[in-house]
Amino acid sequence: MSPSGDGSINGACRCSCSSSENGGFHDAAAENGFPKSHDETRTHCARSKPSSCSSSALGFDSILLTGSENLRRIVVASAKGFSIGAGLKGGLALFSILSRLRSKKSRKVEAFSDKQAISMAVKETLRYGIFLGTFAGTFVSVDEIIGALGGHNRTAKWRSLVAGLVAGPSMLLTGPNTQHTSLAIYILMRAAVLASRCGIKSKRFGKLCKPFTWKHGDIFLMCLSSSQILSSYILKQDSLPPSYRSFLNKHGGKDIVILQGVKEIASGLPFTNLEAIEKLYNATGVEVKLDPNMKTPCSMIHGNESCSEHVVSFLIEAYKRALPVYLPVYLIPALIVHRKGLLKGPYTILGKGIIGSARSSLFLSAYCTSAWMFTCLLFRIFKCNIPMLAMGTFPTGLALAIEKKSRRIEISLYCFARAIESFFTCMADIGYLPQSKNLKRADVVIFSLSTAIIMHCYAQEREVFRSKYLNVLDWVFGVPPPPCETPRCKTS
Repeated sequence: MSPSGDGSINGACRCSCSSSENGGFHDAAAENGFPKSHDETRTHCARSKPSSCSSSALGFDSILLTGSENLRRIVVASAKGFSIGAGLKGGLALFSILSRLRSKKSRKVEAFSDKQAISMAVKETLRYGIFLGTFAGTFVSVDEIIGALGGHNRTAKWRSLVAGLVAGPSMLLTGPNTQHTSLAIYILMRAAVLASRCGIKSKRFGKLCKPFTWKHGDIFLMCLSSSQILSSYILKQDSLPPSYRSFLNKHGGKDIVILQGVKEIASGLPFTNLEAIEKLYNATGVEVKLDPNMKTPCSMIHGNESCSEHVVSFLIEAYKRALPVYLPVYLIPALIVHRKGLLKGPYTILGKGIIGSARSSLFLSAYCTSAWMFTCLLFRIFKCNIPMLAMGTFPTGLALAIEKKSRRIEISLYCFARAIESFFTCMADIGYLPQSKNLKRADVVIFSLSTAIIMHCYAQEREVFRSKYLNVLDWVFGVPPPPCETPRCKTS
């Protein structure tokens, strides 16, 4: 039966072997600040033979939990799920509110007041907390019920799959009319990565999954995503989610009237806003006179600057915009996760956070700069049209090579999920895809199928997870199974 998430089963037999791929998830848990529920009370399997370890994944068949312990595991998992959901969403909402208050003086028109913004942030925080809390509680409940009714040994291979599928519709608690297509596609991408890792180990599917082992596949995926995302950023912004669109408009560094001008010249349409672009530059003290018969958009993009001068100046400004984004991303988790390490070696941890922030900021600034650089370059060499725009934004993804290898796949999968959503939105808008009237919440279906795969891998193929994700799942759903139950340890 699945053990309690707070370590209530202290007599469980634990083997001393560990997965080398995950780097030993017990040690990693300590480094990341997640509790190692059984490390203080674990005992090695000295009194039992290695063969006595069962094949059930999320617990021990030799240990039966009482009804109160089952209930406690459900409550603990729900509380921890709520804390993660509320913490993540609340943190993002807090930064959004602080940014809003800081830029209050520069805002001319307010869509809603600060009180309304704070009220919306609190509601969203609670909704996401309830969503993940319900997901965790539902998963544990279904896992326990199936195990009790069908037997833990007999249901071990599929129990977590069903539990993850049933828990998926918890997404509806974020709002019955709130679509989460991007999130659902991203989770689907994560599930696909785990499934491919399982397939690589398989004799039957190993050859089919071999392309997923390509060393620079993450950069290629980023290039592919960039072509769709950045083309949509210029040609069809409404195919992108509002929050992501706002992010691109900020770090893209160009006013919407300039983007409209680039869109018109790429689409072969007559110019409608050249005067607005001239006024925009004149307001900054730059006298620009645009030619209605221009063949390249360089004068619209960077005024009187040459292309090379624009690359340098834009890179500097883009770095200034990117640094405030990444400093909290690195420093706040360091303060929370490595709070104990800060007391022993604060300079080491904070130094790593600052270096990571600088590196990621350089990636984002180089990414945005190269988008305009390659666009200008190809438009000068070839004809200015939509295919050239897509080709010019493809090599932009090469900027991902600046990032750490461990972060590349995360960023590329996130962007690929956005690109897929944008692509299918564009296809549906031009009539290539039929609008589904029966399936209004496809995002919930996709999310449920994805969580079913992820939770099945968590229960049966734990070694395909990276240690940081495994630590979080173990902390929420309970103590990890004995390492001697993992396939890797069985074959060793």
